[in-house]
Amino acid sequence: MAKNAYKARKKKSGLFAYLERSLPFERLFMDGLPSRYIPVIAYSFLLGLIYVGNTHYYERTARKVDKLEQDIGALRMEFTSLKSSYMLDSKQSVVAQRVAPLGIHESNQPPFKIKLNQ
Repeated sequence: MAKNAYKARKKKSGLFAYLERSLPFERLFMDGLPSRYIPVIAYSFLLGLIYVGNTHYYERTARKVDKLEQDIGALRMEFTSLKSSYMLDSKQSVVAQRVAPLGIHESNQPPFKIKLNQ
């Protein structure tokens, strides 16, 4: 059976290991969290909360704007197609063809003014 043996660990290297070695956190928090840091921590927490809320609000607004831009593009295309079909249907020759089955035809005589003598 294998025997358990203690293996010596290498010293940690990295940013947090450096901060742990260089800053006196153990001495600061030996008696608990000093009360003079509570307002700073609360202020930082509040700023972080506002930052996260603002980010969520911005992303939601950006999604709404993108959706509305897509809707506007679709409506603009529909408007353009309806406008072109309306312009085609309102031509004099097309109107004359459509009302011909009803017995209505174009007049070949130009209009004239009727003058009344009083």
